[in-house]
Amino acid sequence: MMNEDTTSASTSSSGGVRKFFQRLSQIYQSALDRSTPHTKLRWSAAGALVLIFLLRIFLNQGWYIICYALGIFHLNLFIAFLTPKIDPEFDPYANDDDGPNLPTRSNEEFRPFIRRLPEFKFWLSITKSTTIAIICTFFDCFNIPVFWPILVMYFITLFCITMKRQIKHMIKYKYLPFTRNKPRYQRVGEQTDSSK
Repeated sequence: MMNEDTTSASTSSSGGVRKFFQRLSQIYQSALDRSTPHTKLRWSAAGALVLIFLLRIFLNQGWYIICYALGIFHLNLFIAFLTPKIDPEFDPYANDDDGPNLPTRSNEEFRPFIRRLPEFKFWLSITKSTTIAIICTFFDCFNIPVFWPILVMYFITLFCITMKRQIKHMIKYKYLPFTRNKPRYQRVGEQTDSSK
């Protein structure tokens, strides 16, 4: 009888903890869903968070390893953001004449650019990683003494090499990951505000 009471009490308490974390998860997801359409505001907040982190690094003169690791992580996220979801280099149908290919003429079918890392997930990863990096700067165990100019030079070299490779890939497969300056077409029958 006593064992049944303790198991039922522990089950109800674990159910309460589970419900608490489930509710917390729902609140978090709801906040993310509400922030989705506000792109400029989200990126402004992420930029402010990165500036706060860099200001903390600059003022405290430490945690350069954390800053370097965050820079490398952000670089990898940026490369994933620029890369197409289906890489033409590894597309199994690219060499076959029968398989689907990218359009080479204006009258062929248009296939939009789909990113490997969508913009929202890119922003969310940058925000989470910067928040974790800021939290890490409050612990002295992460303040490993290093000669920071070497890290800066290595990061600049790595950035240049990686971006050079990415730009060559863009030129080779003729894709542009940004929508700015791309032609926009209207449907037949739609009118612009200026023509009204």
